[in-house]
Amino acid sequence: MQQEKALAILKSGKNAFLTGSAGTGKTYVLNQYIAYLKDRKVTVAVTASTGIAATHMNGMTIHSWAGIGVKEFITQGNLVSMKSKKYLTKNFDKVKVLIIDEISMLHKNQLNAIDVVLRYFKDSQLAFGGVQIVLCGDFFQLPPIGHQGETSKEKFAFMSEAWVKSNLAICYLTEQYRQSDNDLNLILSEIRTGKISKNSYKTLQKASDNKLEGEDEPTKLFTHNYDVDRINAQHLSKLSGSAQTFKAKTTGNKKLIETLKNSVLAGENLAFKTGAKVMFVKNDKEKRYVNGSLGVILGFNDNNIPSVKLLDGRTIYAEQESWSIIDDSGKTLASYKQIPLRLAWAITVHKCQGMTLDSAEIDLSKTFEMGQGYVALSRLKKLENLQLKGLNEMALRVDNLAHKADQRFQELSGDADNEFKLDELELIAKTFIRDNGGLMDKKEITKHKNRIKERETSKQSTYEVTLIHLKQSVPLKEIAEARGLSVGTIAGHLIKIRKDHPNEELNYYKPKNAVLKKVKAAYDEQPKSAPVSLNAIYGKLAGKVSYDDIKLAIAFL
Repeated sequence: MQQEKALAILKSGKNAFLTGSAGTGKTYVLNQYIAYLKDRKVTVAVTASTGIAATHMNGMTIHSWAGIGVKEFITQGNLVSMKSKKYLTKNFDKVKVLIIDEISMLHKNQLNAIDVVLRYFKDSQLAFGGVQIVLCGDFFQLPPIGHQGETSKEKFAFMSEAWVKSNLAICYLTEQYRQSDNDLNLILSEIRTGKISKNSYKTLQKASDNKLEGEDEPTKLFTHNYDVDRINAQHLSKLSGSAQTFKAKTTGNKKLIETLKNSVLAGENLAFKTGAKVMFVKNDKEKRYVNGSLGVILGFNDNNIPSVKLLDGRTIYAEQESWSIIDDSGKTLASYKQIPLRLAWAITVHKCQGMTLDSAEIDLSKTFEMGQGYVALSRLKKLENLQLKGLNEMALRVDNLAHKADQRFQELSGDADNEFKLDELELIAKTFIRDNGGLMDKKEITKHKNRIKERETSKQSTYEVTLIHLKQSVPLKEIAEARGLSVGTIAGHLIKIRKDHPNEELNYYKPKNAVLKKVKAAYDEQPKSAPVSLNAIYGKLAGKVSYDDIKLAIAFL
């Protein structure tokens, strides 16, 4: 199916499963549909099965959005408890379309649980409470994490009752946009069929002799964390200078803290040097970087915050971020604060899902799960950009049930392609928008699109968000927690906000007079022709006033 037809089916409001091999533009189609809905003021929930996948869509995990957490089954008691949560009621009351990306990694029990929750909140026995459900993914990629001994039949989402009840239109994309290389295309296609020809196997083995061009060292992909850690440690040790270390700060339930330690990609103890190749591991709320952004550390500022030069040439500071586990009432049960970076000379196959790599060294000699080889190889555009360091039998295997399902998906997609005509779908799409209270008038749609664009491009947006909190006299620590920023960053925002909004009553944050006098004395000694140096003021005060208090004092000078 072509992207145009798949997008038209989504716009018609039909429940759908968007699939196809890696590089066929599934995420592109989803983003087109999301923009279309937002332009018409139709509420869409953008989610994914994993945090990494969610960042590619600027969304959140389905577990968090639906309020199911790690639950596989939802009881009546759970539903009654969830009904009392205002934020969940708000989510479910407004939502008209629910998108779940990387559906291959969502356990069938959890898809059933989401169906139960939506039917309860929407007071409807229709699948997912009548909300349009759009599932996206490829079951040849990484499978759900299940219990020991569980079979594929007991794990895959397409085996769930909710999947069957949804009566999904299957949209199997067939045009390839990532791989232009015939050899790599052929190999990936053969992996999907479960039958690798001798010729393709030999071609793949020859990739071990490829010489990768380019000044930058290519990313290395491994199946195991310990290989990744070893390579990164070796490269770091070769850099001159001493390493700057960062220890994570944790609070809350000890068991939940351990869960965070195991899931957050920013390690508990980090060490970086100038020149280190790094990757951001969290989406920035100010949209300066995303999970997966690569760069090189240029140095560290006065507060020991790493300065990172991204591949696009921009330089930004990697300030401390917060990861949390929150209960149904919104209470933080455990939090984990750390610099949102990890060394990136090497990464695992699991973490690269969704990325496109210009070139890579890939070691599949220790592949332990079906789908890993396919995910790794499909990150590349050309076979000549691959240097294959190892290969085992498991690397080229795919799940038999996934293979059978994929064949059926192709057949059903062909049926849908023939059944739905573009002009008919266009008429149905207008009805869908109208029935969901969306904008119909072209002028109104254009106005709303422009308003969205203005909000997204506003450089002052992050300060305005902080100002909303400040007006309510919320403690800086709580603002930082809510926004996922450091207290120092919020204190820095206050300096600019006081300058731009001098008439705002913000004396709640004003330091004591004794602190103000000390900082003012040191501040007045600063050269007027140069930017204010917090480090110089801190040194002048012999470290007796914290950096955060210095910023607050400067805001009120």
